[in-house]
Formats: sequence, structure tokens, C-alpha cells
Amino acid sequence: MADETGRTEGRGISRRELLKRAGVGAGGLALSGSLAGPAWARPLGSTRSAANTVKLGFVSPLTGPAAGFGEGDPYCIGLAKAAFAKGVTVAGQKYDVEIVSKDSQSTPSRAAQVANDLIHGENVDIILATSTPEVVNPVADAAEANQVPSISTIDPWQSWYFGRGAKPGKPSPFKYSFVYCFGGEDFGIAYTSMWPQVKTNKHVGVMWPNDADGNAFRENLGPALEKAGYKVFDPGAYQDGTTDFTKLISVYKKNNCEIFQCAPIPPDFTTLWRQAAQQGYTKIVKIAQLAKTGLFPSQVQILGKLGPNLASGAYWTPHFPYSSPLTGLSSKQIGDGYTKKTGRQWNQQLGASLSLFDVADAVMKASGDPKDKSKVANAMFHLKVTTPLGPLHWGAGGARNPVPNVVRTPIIGGQWRKVAGKFPLDFLLVEHADDPHVPIQTKLRPYS
Repeated sequence: MADETGRTEGRGISRRELLKRAGVGAGGLALSGSLAGPAWARPLGSTRSAANTVKLGFVSPLTGPAAGFGEGDPYCIGLAKAAFAKGVTVAGQKYDVEIVSKDSQSTPSRAAQVANDLIHGENVDIILATSTPEVVNPVADAAEANQVPSISTIDPWQSWYFGRGAKPGKPSPFKYSFVYCFGGEDFGIAYTSMWPQVKTNKHVGVMWPNDADGNAFRENLGPALEKAGYKVFDPGAYQDGTTDFTKLISVYKKNNCEIFQCAPIPPDFTTLWRQAAQQGYTKIVKIAQLAKTGLFPSQVQILGKLGPNLASGAYWTPHFPYSSPLTGLSSKQIGDGYTKKTGRQWNQQLGASLSLFDVADAVMKASGDPKDKSKVANAMFHLKVTTPLGPLHWGAGGARNPVPNVVRTPIIGGQWRKVAGKFPLDFLLVEHADDPHVPIQTKLRPYS
């Protein structure tokens, strides 16, 4: 059970035993193939009928341009398998739980393919998906078309909802697909809270591609920043994979954009920022604000001297005051456990990926019958659960529940700083306007 702050009581298994059962090796990739896990974590498929086994599909980008999002997924799947090892009891009936993981390879076509493999080949009962519209939207579309419940996160809700054909002011067309994620408005809340900590001319140069995220930022964040008194300079949409960003950089320099904000795929930002340094723009920038990239240590460290003081937003860090009800682990324990098992620095996708299994566990129990897809979908429309990202409540109404299928989650502003210790940089939180329960760690510093 979770208390009001999201802290959880144990589930009859110690944290040490849970981490031991997770079976994640030093490289974080001990779960091979379809991430089936060790024998103890597998369902008793040979001795129990399919009617007594709930299959959860899990889709994320383990390879490709968005692979940074998938770095910690084998670890999170290991934790979930350990927690589900004894099955789940719903309405007095015990079910084994099997997790089948697929790599989207960061492409929509592959995401759609593996989703259909899970639906038609693996006969999954629920599909979980995470990390960018390129992964999540095709999975949600396949699930909706086949009337399989899908639960997704880390896909801005406008990209997920309107990007899949829903219309403003019209009833939701989705009956089986659900998402919990921040929206463009949450970036606006974070930015207008943190940016005044550094004095600037309020000129914002933006890097918004011609994709679902870029278009959502253009439609939602741009007007919000203008309304808050910032002047936005948008050089126009570009194609993912562009190799020469001179046109964009020229616009930023011409208009003396002391604030830079972007939402590109990670390789594109790396290319632009190195070119920006060569062309002298980074010396002008006082705030370099990243979204979709700059979320994880590996994406910042690759920039070398250009990495420190880059700002970003967090949908989870080990400093969040919430826990995973499925595993009983606090946010700090999730981050520390990952570092201990893999030798890698925590990244914010850990909390998000693990939270999908918290939601799946909660809706299986709320449904009364996790093998009945209609009952699972109906239960999602009213589900209430606290996860490492914070409390979620579908059907609650209000700003956090803009449409029945969506729960908006917060974005907390922070900055990559040089620190003493095992890792050269750490992400420190500088504001919490979107969720005051999350503690602030420091103040924003100028980039240059």
C-alpha cells in the first residue's frame, strides 16, 4: 500500500532479495533475447494453462537514435519480474505474470511490427510502451485496432492524443489505449519558473523538427512562452537526421537569442551544438534548455566541455518523494540499485519504465479479471495509483486529466552540473512549480 507521499510498505520481500532476484549483471544486460529472465522469473507455462497466465508486452527503444531511453529497461524489467515472481491474485484467483519485451529500434515501422507480434504471436493481455511518439504511437494504434489494452508513458500527451487523430473538443476516439505523460504546458510551467533565475534578453531560439514532438512544441510551447513575455525565433521545421544546421544557427545569432530551447532526436542536437560552438553561438547562450535529448548522462557526456550547465527537464529523478508500490522501492533505492548493479549513473527513464509495471499491477487488480480485455480497459478509465513519477488518477477531471485517456504528469526543471564523485556530472533540480512536493536542490546557473 502507498501512503499519501507515495512511500510504500513491503510486499513480503526484502529490497536485497528483490535486487538479487532481478538478475541484472554488471553491464545491465543479463536479460538476453526477449529479456525472458532467469528460470525463477518465468511463468509456469508448462504446468499452468494460458487462462492462468497474464502476459504483459513491453516495447521500448533499446537500439537506434532513441536508445538512451532504453538503457535501464533490462534492469527495470528484472525488478518487475522479481516482484511478479509469485504471481498476482485478483478477485481470489491467482495468475502467473509473464513479461515479453521487444525492441522498437527507435523507428515507427519497427514499433508497429513488434506490437503486432505481441498481439498476434504472443497473445499478450496488456501492452506497455514507453519513450517518444516514434515508439509509443504505433504501439498504441496497433493495440487500439485490435482491442488490446495499452498503457504508455514518456510521449507528450498532445503528441499521443492529437498525433493519433483525436480532435480538440470532440469525444475521445480511444477505448483501449491510455497514456500518462507531461504535455507542452508542463514545459512552459517549468521554463517560466526556472529561466527568471538567470538574467536574459528573453529572446528564445528554438530547434523544433518536423515530427510529432516538434510539432507539438510548436503548437503548445511557443504560444505559452510568447504569452509569458518571451520572444520566440523559430527558423522552421527541419527533417530528423539533418547534418548541417547553419541556417538555424544563423537565425539564433542574428536575433541574439540568449535562450536556446530544443526538442530533437539526440544525435541531431549533438550535431547542432558542436556546429553552434564552431560558429560562436554557444558563447552567446545564457540558458541552453533541452527536451527529448540531454535527459541522460550519456547524452550530455558525449559533448565533453560543451555539456556542463546544459538545462533540461525531469519527469523523474532519485530525488522524487515517491515509490514503486509493486516493488516497494523508493525513488532513491531505484537509482542507487541501478548504479550498484550496473556501474552506471542513474537516468530518469528508470522511474518511468518501472512505473508502467506499477500501473499494470494496479489495473489487473482493479479489473476483477485481468484476462478480460474489456474489463481491463474499463478499469483504466477510473484507475488511481501512485508511482515513482507521482500520483496518477484517470477520470479525475481537471488540469491533470484533460481527456479521459490521459493523465498529465509534471516536468521539474534542472541542470547538469560538474560534481565531485564517481560521475563527472549530475542533474540537479532548480525549480518545482509543476509539483511542489519534489525538493529543489540548487539554483540555475548561466550556461556561458
